[in-house]
Amino acid sequence: MIVVTGASGYIGGQISLKLADAGQEVFGVDLRPAHNGLVPAFAKFMQCDFASGEALDEILQLQPTAIIHCAGTSLVGPSMMNPAEYYKNNVAKTMALLDTVRLGLPNIKFIYSSSAAVYGEPFMTPCHEVDPCEPMSPYGESKRMVEQILESYHRAYGLDYIAFRYFNACGADPEARHGQEPGATHLIARILESLRDHKEFKIYGSDYNTDDGTCVRDYIHVDDIAFAHMLALDPKIKSGVYNLGDGTGTSVKEILNLVKETLGHGPDTGIGANRAGDPAKLTASSEKFDREVGMPWHTHNLKDIINHAWTWYSRNV
Repeated sequence: MIVVTGASGYIGGQISLKLADAGQEVFGVDLRPAHNGLVPAFAKFMQCDFASGEALDEILQLQPTAIIHCAGTSLVGPSMMNPAEYYKNNVAKTMALLDTVRLGLPNIKFIYSSSAAVYGEPFMTPCHEVDPCEPMSPYGESKRMVEQILESYHRAYGLDYIAFRYFNACGADPEARHGQEPGATHLIARILESLRDHKEFKIYGSDYNTDDGTCVRDYIHVDDIAFAHMLALDPKIKSGVYNLGDGTGTSVKEILNLVKETLGHGPDTGIGANRAGDPAKLTASSEKFDREVGMPWHTHNLKDIINHAWTWYSRNV
């Protein structure tokens, strides 16, 4: 049995599907219900807070072989306005889960959803795991705090853990069973919703220190992220922090052009203000994880990402 917290969410849901497709039993926990496309993935599902006594007691009863911890609050902008929510949901509640693991599940593998936001404004790109971490938002700070807690629990208690620093997760399930929820704030989701709904797409800032003035990011298919989590269940994968990205950078304007090229049309666009907490450029080196697993794990390109996401959005108006 494998526990997935945040199992109704975008990444947690795709991981649950990937595990179930591979024949794993999945216990999903989320405050939100599981939608129809996800229901078949779960051997058991609880709609509750992952840090509640009910959920923690059930986890102890099940004695899973691994916990994949995706639950948490995950937006940069809102974290600047309400940091307390981020420290409570992402740090304090994760501590409650980790203490349950420490006391009752000492031999478990713990896989944590971290974020590229821990790097802040990188001094050089692509980012490597050994680079300085200087988060620019309470969201990034909360993710970095949990990484530090995991490392200290590894040293003191022998916790076997993986912390994945996701770069820009995007796309949808290739079989269109699952994708992002309506109103998602991620770039490709926003572009495709604008296109579907015939609304203007607003670019957040056009005066960044990049070639075309718009932010440059590293985009990685959510299904590739899910596959990386499956590989990380292998006990041979060493504890530590790993980047998950494609290794290349693409600007907002380049993504817009690729949407038009791939789908034949794109949304009308306008320019808005820069968002607080957004670095100009953020790309990954995933060489550490590549070496660790010794096999290709990210196989989808940007056109796959756009096509899979567009299929999902087209079917889920």
